[in-house]
Amino acid sequence: MRPLLRLAIAIALASFACDSAPSPAEALSPVPSGPGDGILFVGNSLTYGNDLPGLVEGLSAASGARLQTASVAFPSYSLADHLNKGDALRSVATGGWRVVILQQGPSSLPESQDLLRKDTAAFDRRIRAAGARTALFSVWPDTHFPSTFEDVAESYSLAAADVGGIYLPVTQAWQLALGRDPSRRLYASDGFHPSEEGSYLAALVIAGVLTGRSPVGMPARVVRPAGTALTVPDDAAAALQQAASDAIAAFARR
Repeated sequence: MRPLLRLAIAIALASFACDSAPSPAEALSPVPSGPGDGILFVGNSLTYGNDLPGLVEGLSAASGARLQTASVAFPSYSLADHLNKGDALRSVATGGWRVVILQQGPSSLPESQDLLRKDTAAFDRRIRAAGARTALFSVWPDTHFPSTFEDVAESYSLAAADVGGIYLPVTQAWQLALGRDPSRRLYASDGFHPSEEGSYLAALVIAGVLTGRSPVGMPARVVRPAGTALTVPDDAAAALQQAASDAIAAFARR
């Protein structure tokens, strides 16, 4: 493992004690070896909770279009924090990426939307220089602010449009799933981080957009590269697959 990767992992693991989100085995996973084929996630605990990159890789592999994934994710980080720390920029500069996926908090307020757009543009310049494309992973609001789904989606959609990037409409998929069944448990107990079903739904959207394959029919049991598996009941999986498919059809921009 490269020294930079070891350092980023050590710092991230040291900081987990003060974060309430589930701790991943590694906050920075290995860089894929395939030239130009890697998918790099840059984010925080909404990305590393339940190992979302691993779920995307598992779903894509099961669909016959495997995406090799890696991530730079630290607790509570914004894109500005990543720009200041520099680990994500150094990972981008190593090359070998097809897409770099950016994610921070909901960013529903006007000032946070402005920061998201500004910092996305700063990342995009470096991502393009490395020969990759920028994608925006549009997240979900805290359960205390359910009326802000549209504001979250707008912030991420505008940030993607600013740079001609890929828009990953996870926000709308969550909104569709909860609108059809308000009892669906997409949130973890803290009301902000994703449950396993929430991460599964996010992974369906991301894998569906990046592979061009329909989420409908993707497996309910997803095996991550590390060998661990996440299993969603068949009826819930079917509903989430349909929500992901509908959100992609209506809102995704490739």
